[in-house]
Amino acid sequence: MLTSYFADMHIHIGRDMYNNPVKITASNKLTLTNILMEASRRKGIDLIGIIDSHVPTVQMEILHLIEKGQAIELDEGGIRFEHVTLILGCELEVYDNACQGPIHVLAYFPSIKRISAFTEWLKHRMKNITLSSQRYYGTAKQLQNKVKELEGIFIPAHIFTPFKSLYGKGVKQSLTEILDPKQIDGVELGLSSDSMMADQIKELHAYTYLSNSDAHSLNKIGREYQAVLLKEPSFIEFCRALHHVNGRKIIANYGMNPQLGKYYTTVCANCLQTTSKERSTCVTCGAQKIIKGVFDRIQELSTAGKSLSSHRPPYKYQVPLEYIPTLGPKTFQKLLDHFGTEMNVIHHVPFPQLKKVVSEKLADAIINMREGKQSIQAGGGGTYGTILS
Repeated sequence: MLTSYFADMHIHIGRDMYNNPVKITASNKLTLTNILMEASRRKGIDLIGIIDSHVPTVQMEILHLIEKGQAIELDEGGIRFEHVTLILGCELEVYDNACQGPIHVLAYFPSIKRISAFTEWLKHRMKNITLSSQRYYGTAKQLQNKVKELEGIFIPAHIFTPFKSLYGKGVKQSLTEILDPKQIDGVELGLSSDSMMADQIKELHAYTYLSNSDAHSLNKIGREYQAVLLKEPSFIEFCRALHHVNGRKIIANYGMNPQLGKYYTTVCANCLQTTSKERSTCVTCGAQKIIKGVFDRIQELSTAGKSLSSHRPPYKYQVPLEYIPTLGPKTFQKLLDHFGTEMNVIHHVPFPQLKKVVSEKLADAIINMREGKQSIQAGGGGTYGTILS
């Protein structure tokens, strides 16, 4: 029997078990154990990808949890902790001779043994194995070959971000300039795009789309995610869903309206005023650095119509509860005390029950968010868009 599970497959580690930095820009509270507890107990996420699992001390912490009986390694891949399954992942930066600029990619592995072998291989191809998202020295295709040799999953990350992404910086027109298309298992859209936008590029029609949080703090887990139809949350089942095997599949992507992303519109890097992508100088302040937005970049790459492919699941606009104006930490905790997890509040709790716990205005805001009814000021140039109250 197949069941729908929530999955967020791009979460960073801020600190390891010895309080050493892993993702330098991430929160100190973003430890492996804290992530697992947050996902299981507060967020209600069933499947998570921690993409700094290549770090040796992160692997040590996983083994420590297993030794204490708090986690188990599953036969079909992944680490089960309470109500959540961890998939072991790694984010790397690739900048080989084929790339126009650096790109980020994600790799996931079925077991501690496999990712440990990947770590040993990486040690000779990067400068610091203890840090996140480091430069890999080798070609992208060599990396793909190694991931597949270790029975892993390969996914280009946040593919439209202006910096360090496949279409934002890496290629002129086609992913085939850098990657072997047959060794790609799916693509991650990123916060400034959705399925409709991505489907304007015909070569992407063959791939499953992922919407992930890229969380740098505990409260950002589940900022974007997907509902996945699986027999159970595990590595093998997730891989089957990416390739639509025996009914396994992603049945909905949930994410922020792309206008809330940091790079949706083309803006001046100095004054952040919206400008035309054709301009090289800002008409407002005269600065000569223009950051091209995802919307304009996709128009340049477009090779298909502006419609969703027939096989594509719906992309539903949502935001975490913390994004709703006037919903503070105390109210958030009050909702969890009454209804269990954030996913339950976002998806399931009906308006009459919400109104018993929070004000009618706030209950309305939660329902409007659930239905994608939000007024938005678009973001760009590294500044997030905002929800207008």
